Amino acid sequence: MMQSAPGHQFNYSLQDDHLSGDMLELVLARKREIAAKHAQTHSKCVHFNSIVRTIQIHIFWFNIQVWLLDMGVYLSTPKTDKTSEDGENAKLRYGVSSMQGWRTSMEDAHAALLDLDNSTSFFGVYDGHGGQAVSKFCAKFLHQQVLKHEAYSVGDIGTAAQKSFLRMDEMMCGQRGWRELAILGNKMDQFGGMIEGLIWSPRSGNLKAMEDNWSPEEGPHSNYDGPTCGSTACVAIIRNNQLVVANAGDSRCVISRKGQAYNLSEDHKPDLVVEKERIYNAGGFIQYGRVNGSLNLARAIGDMELKRDTTLPPEKQILTANPDINTVELCEDDDFLVLACDGIWDCMSSQQLVDFVHEQLKTESRLSAVCEKVFDRCLAPTSGGEGCDNMTMILVQFKKPKSNPSTSQLSDSSNDQEVPGSDQR
Repeated sequence: MMQSAPGHQFNYSLQDDHLSGDMLELVLARKREIAAKHAQTHSKCVHFNSIVRTIQIHIFWFNIQVWLLDMGVYLSTPKTDKTSEDGENAKLRYGVSSMQGWRTSMEDAHAALLDLDNSTSFFGVYDGHGGQAVSKFCAKFLHQQVLKHEAYSVGDIGTAAQKSFLRMDEMMCGQRGWRELAILGNKMDQFGGMIEGLIWSPRSGNLKAMEDNWSPEEGPHSNYDGPTCGSTACVAIIRNNQLVVANAGDSRCVISRKGQAYNLSEDHKPDLVVEKERIYNAGGFIQYGRVNGSLNLARAIGDMELKRDTTLPPEKQILTANPDINTVELCEDDDFLVLACDGIWDCMSSQQLVDFVHEQLKTESRLSAVCEKVFDRCLAPTSGGEGCDNMTMILVQFKKPKSNPSTSQLSDSSNDQEVPGSDQR
């Protein structure tokens, strides 16, 4: 019996008395050709299977990562307790509410200040990821930085907001930044935190002055590079009839003008052309819709491991905290303003939310209660998928000035489909 290539077994025998020498050589040559082709095909199959297996492994580990980031942080039953507040002044009123939902922790934070100064109101929503420290840091300090910036004092609110977003990353580095984040993120154990606080706390007795100065501190974390967790930031600053919206991330600000929803911010996802270009130019990559395969945002405060190229300014890093600024002139047609994290926008479009709020305002006077009803509408019945994220929403309603009937009629008939006049940069 002639020996064939591995995996092949010929069912005939070659006997010298059956085949001539030339015929035998021809058969053997053909047999070698068949064996060679089989070996080549087998090699290609092995290579193809190897590629498929590699892809399967990548997909498997990506799914594991997503599960750890998302699916693995769900409760068996949602926490539906809501933290709400309301307030008003002469020009507007607001309601805000937050709900943990299916998540194992609450990583959202917010700031609502009717009177940032005598003529200005400030509202901000901060959606944290990887922990609550950065979102809480922003809620505590971002509006302070806006207020103290020199541009703010001369009326340039947009520049003050833009610089304050970038300032957050600077402030979270070093000993002082580490200490603030450790406290806000509940990372200090009771004993260690007490010792650290006693040894390395500021010597000044004036805490407000300490916050304003933000002077560097010496300590064991003086070289701290900043947090690996991060947060979105979407803020609305209202001064008289001017509205300034600053946004980094996928929280969103929407205004209702005569019942029509207008987005005043853009969700900063990695697949946007301008974001993709910056990410690639900075040496990053996009995998599975995530920056460097990990973060599904193209802009955020914090996440300092994606901002370490010392040759690039903050605005051109793989990930940037640099916000879009949108300035809008308010008018009598404006009904209300909504700021909310993506836990809401994953479940409702901007127009759907505006319609829902209008409907609720027919019977509900408390604005925070309207926010609570939005949460109930969005909450998923089971864990996994949309409606399982933390939820935070701020609803700001503009008080209408008293006007005569002719003025109201003229206002009602003017440009009801016009996008709010805005200066975007």
